[in-house]
Amino acid sequence: MLFVVVHLLYLCTIYTAKFASASPVFDQDLALQGKTTNASGGVSIKFFASLERLSRLVDITYCVGTTGIRQPFSCISRCKDFPSLELVTTWNTGVLLGDSCGYVAIDHGTSPITEPRSMPQDTEQSHGATDGAIIVAFRGTYSITNAVVDLSTVPQSYVPYPPSDGDDAYGLPSREPEHVCTNCTVHMGFLLSWQMARETVMPELRRLHEQYPEYRIHVVGHSLGGAVGALAALDMKVIHGWKDIIITTFGEPRIGNVGFVKYLDAAFDLNDEDKNPEQRVYRRVTHVDDPVPLLPLSEWGYRSHAGEFFISKPDLSPTPLHIRACLGDYDPDCIAGSDGEQTKSVNKLGIEAHPPNDRDALSNRIWRLPARFKLWELLFAHRDYFWRLGLCIPGGDPIDWWRDRHSLLGTNNEL
Repeated sequence: MLFVVVHLLYLCTIYTAKFASASPVFDQDLALQGKTTNASGGVSIKFFASLERLSRLVDITYCVGTTGIRQPFSCISRCKDFPSLELVTTWNTGVLLGDSCGYVAIDHGTSPITEPRSMPQDTEQSHGATDGAIIVAFRGTYSITNAVVDLSTVPQSYVPYPPSDGDDAYGLPSREPEHVCTNCTVHMGFLLSWQMARETVMPELRRLHEQYPEYRIHVVGHSLGGAVGALAALDMKVIHGWKDIIITTFGEPRIGNVGFVKYLDAAFDLNDEDKNPEQRVYRRVTHVDDPVPLLPLSEWGYRSHAGEFFISKPDLSPTPLHIRACLGDYDPDCIAGSDGEQTKSVNKLGIEAHPPNDRDALSNRIWRLPARFKLWELLFAHRDYFWRLGLCIPGGDPIDWWRDRHSLLGTNNEL
């Protein structure tokens, strides 16, 4: 394991020279430098509580493949926090590049669902009709070695819809896709993980969706699970045509190239800058010191997509004021600024080009080590999303045992 970590450190350092030179990502989005979504930062208490609850739901996935999750919804970790959930199935497909673990659960509406409907015209009607939800949760990588392997493979062409000459593997009739992915490639390991899980996950979801068509589908994932969840949600939306899907990821790595990013942004309507960010149906949560959202490297052709919510506080626990709704695929006030691009921003625009309230924070940030070089944070910041994720033991990670619960939460049952 030590050899693998040292090797990845070497791979990162060989690109240090590029860090000091012009970046195609930076050059492409230089016009965004003067834009921010909320200069003071912060999200609503209601939205913060929703993200916190989803972080606990994804933490439960780390019980799959270890001590397990049992019906109705029982485990030695945080399952007791969700008494209204019913377990449908779990899966564990293997190790390394084929590794995918997770669970499907259902909530029949014993508590209000606070998330917006993906179709605005359906909001009032459907929200009053049912508060049920289907939860699909994907586990992250379980070790540093696994994480390194997951981030080391080559891109693969991505074709997200059935062939035009017949039925696809789901048994669905072919149809014209709403969105077309042009010149798209994705990480081979992420795609393989979803292909392995799809044989178990999609039949259950089709059955549940047919039985409860009015229930919203929540897709949630951490780390590798975030990337797999993204591919899963695209299949649901593009191949199946399901509209009422909300996806939330924590520490999601870069999945594919520029073509794939444009495709995903369009599929989930992430380019609408006039929309309230809390109404997004795709929420990509990142952390200031987490290296994984900056991997695989942009020098290898990978890019980040839009929908980001950025936790600016390095240590636990964040508050609603520490969550920033970010703008576009590349927002220098969010995780992109932790990649070292902020230094070039100051050199090109000058610190005076930024709002006065941001200048002190900017001055401090440009002297910080870029997050993608902080590989030791795979053990810490990469797991620090509202709680320290990744251990299936009573009460979660021991670091949380002496911490107060987030005092701003409404109820445990709100998504």
